[in-house]
Amino acid sequence: MRRIRELLELEPVEFPTTRRQGTPRERAADLMAAFADPSIRAIFATIGGDDQLTVMPHLDPAVARADPKPFFGYSDNTNLLNWLWCHGIASWHGGSTQVHLGPGPAVDAEHLTSLRAALFGGGDMVVSPAPRTGDFGLPWTDPRSLDTHAERRDPRTGYGWHGPAHVVTGPTWGGNLEVLQWILAVGHDVREAAAYAGCVLLLETSEEHPSPVEVLRMLRVLGERGLLGQAAAVVFARPVASDFEDDPGASGRAGHRHAVAEQVLRAMGEYAAGIPIVLDVDFGHTNPQWVLPYGGEVTVDGIRQRLVAHYGAARPLGVSECG
Repeated sequence: MRRIRELLELEPVEFPTTRRQGTPRERAADLMAAFADPSIRAIFATIGGDDQLTVMPHLDPAVARADPKPFFGYSDNTNLLNWLWCHGIASWHGGSTQVHLGPGPAVDAEHLTSLRAALFGGGDMVVSPAPRTGDFGLPWTDPRSLDTHAERRDPRTGYGWHGPAHVVTGPTWGGNLEVLQWILAVGHDVREAAAYAGCVLLLETSEEHPSPVEVLRMLRVLGERGLLGQAAAVVFARPVASDFEDDPGASGRAGHRHAVAEQVLRAMGEYAAGIPIVLDVDFGHTNPQWVLPYGGEVTVDGIRQRLVAHYGAARPLGVSECG
């Protein structure tokens, strides 16, 4: 809360389920109240919740369309990002407060810069690869998590560029790969394949670091639904390769990421051959995390090997924020 005030110069407003596990209907009511309140000019998800699918039937798209405002979230919040996208409202992938604004002695520079650009307008910004990344910080139950930086253990020379060297600019869609499977299985807010034509597909995997074979199987679902074939380009996030109980070491983490990349390229070769693919991008569950447009535009520049996010012109936001 303090960082929202100090770093963003906004006044946070907590809704009833911010700090407690509400029912699906209560959580939906909070979100609808935030959209309906004209003093609230942006909405941050605190975390996600793997039962967020159960919230979706209680949402009213007319309320959100009446006063569209920036929504920030990722991972389980893919449910909400996709719901907004299907109802014509662009949002932002990233920015959950519990994960990126609360822990550590400071907010990562990449996250803060892109978050401010998303909130206030930052024009075009190159999404540069961090020279080192980390999978996770300390557990939230550990008091040290409040003043200790998440360790960036793994070096990285750049993103992985594949496919033709040409330039694609398009609106984004996608999100967390595991959650997209749930959305497609339930059928909430899923459009015909042609509705996704020309999109830049953003995909990331969770802290549960699914195996390379699982990644391939999930991508096949998107492929068989015809969604991969509609993409103009694919941007795949750097995958988490360890957790608190299972850390295979530096070589094991590198090996996992390489194996995931191989399966992504295999799936794209089967379902979306001939489009630009960018791997290992910092917008998923690793740190640092860039906040990227969801429904807004990005440019995949295969000639210069640059990923550019389009944050729009400078704009006043107001003084209220929903936490």
